[in-house]
Amino acid sequence: MALEVQAPGRDETIDLQQQVFRLQALLEASRLVHSTTNEEEVLETVLRIVVRELEMAGAAFPSDHLSYGDKIPLIDGPGAHGGDGNSLRMYPLDDRDGRRMTELVVAPPGGRELTIYEADFLEGLSLQAAVALENARNHKRNLEFARVQQDLDAARAIQRSLLPQKLPVIEGSSIGYRSVTCYEVGGDYLDIVTLPDASVLVAVADVAGKGLASAMMSTNFRSAFRAMAISGIPLDELATRMNEHHWLEGEEARRRYVTAIFLRLKPDLSEVEVVNAGHNPGFLCQPGRTALQFEAAGTPLGLLPGMQYASERHAFPEGSRLLLYTDGLTEVFRGDEEFGPERLLASFSAYPVANADGILDALWAAIEEFSDGGPQTDDMTALALCRCAASSENVA
Repeated sequence: MALEVQAPGRDETIDLQQQVFRLQALLEASRLVHSTTNEEEVLETVLRIVVRELEMAGAAFPSDHLSYGDKIPLIDGPGAHGGDGNSLRMYPLDDRDGRRMTELVVAPPGGRELTIYEADFLEGLSLQAAVALENARNHKRNLEFARVQQDLDAARAIQRSLLPQKLPVIEGSSIGYRSVTCYEVGGDYLDIVTLPDASVLVAVADVAGKGLASAMMSTNFRSAFRAMAISGIPLDELATRMNEHHWLEGEEARRRYVTAIFLRLKPDLSEVEVVNAGHNPGFLCQPGRTALQFEAAGTPLGLLPGMQYASERHAFPEGSRLLLYTDGLTEVFRGDEEFGPERLLASFSAYPVANADGILDALWAAIEEFSDGGPQTDDMTALALCRCAASSENVA
């Protein structure tokens, strides 16, 4: 039996050509839709293709208030009819996770039904438009993120520049500090001011919260502190005035109250004076004596109006050293276990180092070892001050 092979008929040839033309048209439409990363241009391109190339009466993205051709009223769902009698067709544009971004609404000419070719083309165009729209929105978000990151990098550089750029040379002593923010910027504050009488005034503070808002508040705190510090007022009066200043800054400032510890070192190094305004207790180690802690003498600054603060004075003989810090050093966790002030004091007391930077290096190493490389969750700032033996070289 002979096998009879029939050549494709004319109708089949035409149908194949139509399929090729449809595919070419859809590819060209896809190229146009993906030719821009601007969201509005993507949608406008889709509307032009539908009206000009597909010759629909009108098309719109109602949720984006964009339309082309005949005006199309808002509709509630597929198959709804507009007020002009056109039978409207809606094609959803969903992102990769299935979330609805917008809908393409099409009005066929004369209210007729769509042909199979038109319906297939619109479905394919909608799929391509959804991809292009999501890409455009992601591109926009990436640009916005890049701008924000650029601003944060600039803010970080500015905040770093506000830290003491040059430490004072204090004969017979070693002074050093370290400050590491949790995010790009933070709410920790540290300053060192040499007064006209050659005494040194130190402030270590922590604004409630983290991030940009707290960083802005710490900058405001710096301006007020420096203005009051150079006036030479007593240390307890300085804390009182700083509290009133912060309280009067308004409700938002009060939400971001400031814990602070102020220290004044006499020119002859014989004595230190400290005021603690709701801050973590500072540590003072003196030769042959149990370590002292500078406990809080009042509430954080800006929390309550009318507060009065008391100062305490302690001898600072040769071989003494002190540590002021923010709670980022103690609130480091390994599972549910906290590093805590007791471990910090034990670590600080254990190092027989007369060099402030060496002490800070050792403390950071101890914290790193305790956290087992875990992520930093808060700003970390500390200042160490050591009084060396008379023959020792100042290594600050």
